[in-house]
Amino acid sequence: MTDGEWAVVRPLLPVPGWMRGRGGQPEMYCHRAILDAIRYLVDNGIKWRVMPADFPPWDRVYAFFRRWRDHALVKEFHDRPRATVREKVGRDTEPSAGAIDSQSVKADAVVGSDSRGFDGGKLVNGRKRHVVVDTLGLLLGVMVTAADTGDRTAAQVLLRQVADAHHRLALVWADGGYTGSLVEYCFTALALVLTIVKRSDCQKGFVVLPKRWIVERFFAHLMRSRRLVRDFERRTTSAEAMVYWSMILLMTRRLARLRPQPA
Repeated sequence: MTDGEWAVVRPLLPVPGWMRGRGGQPEMYCHRAILDAIRYLVDNGIKWRVMPADFPPWDRVYAFFRRWRDHALVKEFHDRPRATVREKVGRDTEPSAGAIDSQSVKADAVVGSDSRGFDGGKLVNGRKRHVVVDTLGLLLGVMVTAADTGDRTAAQVLLRQVADAHHRLALVWADGGYTGSLVEYCFTALALVLTIVKRSDCQKGFVVLPKRWIVERFFAHLMRSRRLVRDFERRTTSAEAMVYWSMILLMTRRLARLRPQPA
């Protein structure tokens, strides 16, 4: 991180229990060094065990990553800069509209058969990332499943999680894969309007579709993080955490640019 990014990130970090008098042992390494190591791994796609010597030992970095993953601290940390980015561009901190889509990616050999599958439509053997983003393309929720999991099946679970966390959300755009009973389910059970944006049959070649391009741009951002070009994680919760870390990278860089410079 640059000094500008660290100035943005530092006040957004969750406060450790030992600093609030709740017991526990102080951490051995600076949070900035740990965060830099995780960001380096996500951005460059290295293995944990080949962490450069400039960073803390890999097992200490992984222990930090695992602790934040298991206690949902990475999601909490991710949501704070998202609210700040929305405020900086004049939006409400809580979104009222979003878009949902999925991305199938190949899985590495370490991914077990219990969490991988074959997506017949994309011809991909691996996992599928189901995401909901706001109108700025910022992540609201992610769920990683086997690639053979249907979009509508996963959307029921993911949209319920997102709707519970974001009470202002009232409208979600989706592609033709989310038609059918899901539309009625969202309206009756979640009070969400699921709007299907379909491509016209007379259109040929590549066409940018309204609203759907937002979530497609989000997937393009993920592909810039080399750790996410394939799924290298043994656990789906680790794969979801990697998506959050990738978006943290994007948002902190954006906030550092938006931060007013000293005279």
